[in-house]
Amino acid sequence: MELLVAQHVGFAYGQTPVLRDVNLVLRAGEVVALLGPNGSGKSTLIRSLLGQLPAQGSIAWDGKPIAKWSRRQLARQVAYMPQSPAWEPEQTVSDVLRLGRTPYLGAFGIESSRDLSVISEVADLLKLSDLLDRRLDTLSGGQRQRVILGRCLAQEPRAMLLDEPGTHLDLRHQVDLGNLLRSFARNRNLGVLMASHELNLAGQLADRLILLSQGAVVADGPPEQVLKPELLSSVYELPMRQISQDGQVYVMPVIDHVTTDSRPSA
Repeated sequence: MELLVAQHVGFAYGQTPVLRDVNLVLRAGEVVALLGPNGSGKSTLIRSLLGQLPAQGSIAWDGKPIAKWSRRQLARQVAYMPQSPAWEPEQTVSDVLRLGRTPYLGAFGIESSRDLSVISEVADLLKLSDLLDRRLDTLSGGQRQRVILGRCLAQEPRAMLLDEPGTHLDLRHQVDLGNLLRSFARNRNLGVLMASHELNLAGQLADRLILLSQGAVVADGPPEQVLKPELLSSVYELPMRQISQDGQVYVMPVIDHVTTDSRPSA
């Protein structure tokens, strides 16, 4: 099922084009990683897909143009995690998770038993139950990142758009996060689109990779079709090589090691 269909999306800051004729589809049950160097348009594309920027072209969620969605309706459809989420130091973990239920609250903002149940489930899932009363300014960067992800999950969305969700996470927690997102995609039929700089992790965790260069899609397909040295070398302007092992494809930069003669001069 196609949750999101974007066609011929373009956007410019003043006279500077940032997105150029981008076509993108996100389906229920799949994880898609959006790749590309800094300035390639990843964050701008995500914000455009959410209607936060007045992009050209066609963007439709569940077959309905984005302009016809109210903010409340769209928040029940898709959750967004920005690259640098805003947070207030005095907020507790519980406060932030409760914000995810905002699209479902009644006129007086009273939480239902369903709201409380969802918050408890998300806290257990992300191992936040023991931190519910902790202020955000007492948490590590990685813990805060999990709290913001929990806020997204508490929305019970059909899709999640995540802008570099691995920020502030060490390698183990990046892998844990990726496995968690895959689990949600498979078990809850959730569509996940995430921007990432981690080529090899994305190649192992995502079903499909979309590679951006200067605001345009230059490749869209399964990891083995996108993680090609000749393609990545052109986009990242860096020599790349590929290693295949146990059915997985890995890429890495080719680094010239310059040797110097450290012997003292006579």
